[in-house]
Amino acid sequence: MAIDEKISHQNIYENSLKGGGITKSSIFIYALIFAALFLFIITTQNNDSTSSAFSSSFGSSSLQNAVEQNQSPNKELDDELSSSMNSSTTQQEEINNNNDEENEDPLVPPPDMTKEERMAWFKKQIPKLEILKSTNLSESFFHYRVLRILNQNCSTFFFAIWLSPAKNFGEREFMTMDTLLKVHPQACLMILSRSMDSELGSRILKPLLDLGLKVQAITPDLPFLVKNTPAESWLEAIKSGNKDPGNIPLSQNLSNLMRLAMLYKYGGIYVDTDLIFVKDMSLLRNAIGAQAVDQDTKKWLRLNNAVLIFDMNHPIVLEFLREFSTTFDGTKWGYNGPYMVSRVIERIEGTQGYNLTILPPKAFYPVDWDKIVKFYKRPENGSELVWVEHKVEELLYGGQTYALHLWNKRTRELDIEEGSVMARLFSDLCLVCNNVIRT
Repeated sequence: MAIDEKISHQNIYENSLKGGGITKSSIFIYALIFAALFLFIITTQNNDSTSSAFSSSFGSSSLQNAVEQNQSPNKELDDELSSSMNSSTTQQEEINNNNDEENEDPLVPPPDMTKEERMAWFKKQIPKLEILKSTNLSESFFHYRVLRILNQNCSTFFFAIWLSPAKNFGEREFMTMDTLLKVHPQACLMILSRSMDSELGSRILKPLLDLGLKVQAITPDLPFLVKNTPAESWLEAIKSGNKDPGNIPLSQNLSNLMRLAMLYKYGGIYVDTDLIFVKDMSLLRNAIGAQAVDQDTKKWLRLNNAVLIFDMNHPIVLEFLREFSTTFDGTKWGYNGPYMVSRVIERIEGTQGYNLTILPPKAFYPVDWDKIVKFYKRPENGSELVWVEHKVEELLYGGQTYALHLWNKRTRELDIEEGSVMARLFSDLCLVCNNVIRT
């Protein structure tokens, strides 16, 4: 979605504060609390160097002014703000350094539990779940960082979500970022991720940053994002342990929710981390892609939420949030994701007041999940080579494909073989071009 001149960053600020239940006066209060907290730490620790840095960098309303004026504060302010989040980052890096046996995911329940056993287990995990926590400071800090990204003269604003450890953000995920920024060199890309908002995450993204590209990972504040939306009560029920999260990993459904809440508060283009980008998407507005259509009627059969393009405060996104919270079922894969957006749009399609474009499967899903494996294989004979050439030409120059969804659950363990469709696409569309092709 191109950043429209009619939607100023000040309007984003005002609307997101309204949607999040935060007023300008309360941000001022948060800034005072923030300053008081640092003064307390300085006093108790009697740390002269920290005190000097604080006194030179902070006024009582520095954070408030930076947010309200959408200005990038000086480096010292950035450093002090970043240091306030160090404890959570350090904790994540310690988790990343543990071996796999020690790194149990508190969002994945053990198998074969009854509903009652699962809810009891989950209640014990809640204190470990940083993603469910929020403070006045974290709300203001998150919002401030989003505005800083939006204030970088973005041609297009993209965001992705990564709720796994940073060490699992591999070459395939980097390939998504690489091709996105090759096709959209003036875009801003934000990765909502606590684990990637770290030293390790910075090292992973450094090859892109070294090229002057606008990519940044920031720690999300999910309670702030859903505040004053239909999903706020759902999240409160999850946090209190009164809602069954189901046996599907909760991270999948939190990702489903986070992308909707982010779109509603800020607008933009949400993208999964298993895509290869082919064509500039900056002119698309309020659009979603069909995964499958009826071959006779050409009416869509299923939509997908791997790519979502919406203006902020869009009424369809509000309907998505309402449907998510009222019909949530954590025992069915896709029920709160692709099937949810399909249910909502089937119900409201054709209703006046909803500005929506449904793009054909070739836009984002030109290859079905059950046919994608062949795109990773090298051609073994002349006819297969002709097929590869045809598919590459169709995807690159056919004019209908913006991105190719790679169905990561299906292809995660596959090698990208030399000469394959995937190898050819990546070689043509990458900037950094990490060595992901097997010879």
